[in-house]
Amino acid sequence: MKKLLLSFVFVLLSIMSFAQNNWEIDPMHSSFNFNIKHMGISFVQGRFDKFAGKVMTKGANLDNASINISVATETINTGVEMRDNHLKSNEFFAAGQYPEMLFESNSVVKDKNNGYIIKGKLTIKDVTKEISIPVTFGGITKNKDGKEIMGLQAKFTIDRLQYNINYDEKGLGIAKDVDINVYLELVKK
Repeated sequence: MKKLLLSFVFVLLSIMSFAQNNWEIDPMHSSFNFNIKHMGISFVQGRFDKFAGKVMTKGANLDNASINISVATETINTGVEMRDNHLKSNEFFAAGQYPEMLFESNSVVKDKNNGYIIKGKLTIKDVTKEISIPVTFGGITKNKDGKEIMGLQAKFTIDRLQYNINYDEKGLGIAKDVDINVYLELVKK
């Protein structure tokens, strides 16, 4: 009886570990972008050029997934070197002191529109806040090399002032709200 119970536990653990899928961000097919209103009349667009992340799923969707992402603040890119250097300074991201922005999920649940709501902790500089991010699940397919890939898209807004990015606190030249667009292609490992 003891051997039968141990065999059952071993088989169950094997099935559970087999069902765990690990995915890594493919940086060649992913991007972290932002838009922020400038002078109340136009927008500045930018992106971060270096990032990494992993998603762990238990099936062919995001139900109960675990997500961890880091974005290198030093790689901010608006296409204007002088502005990028200012954004890396202590008046904005303080990239020398805070080299990464981090996101770690707490929960992933399906919403009524067949999308997902990912709740987790976003850390920028010395501030960590709970946020909810709506995500569109693009699906899973195989790439030209036969590897499984997953597509995700997220659009959300944060208040930069809540993360101690306090330059122009009144928002007269640079708005407080930042629109973020994330496009991810992940490769199954």
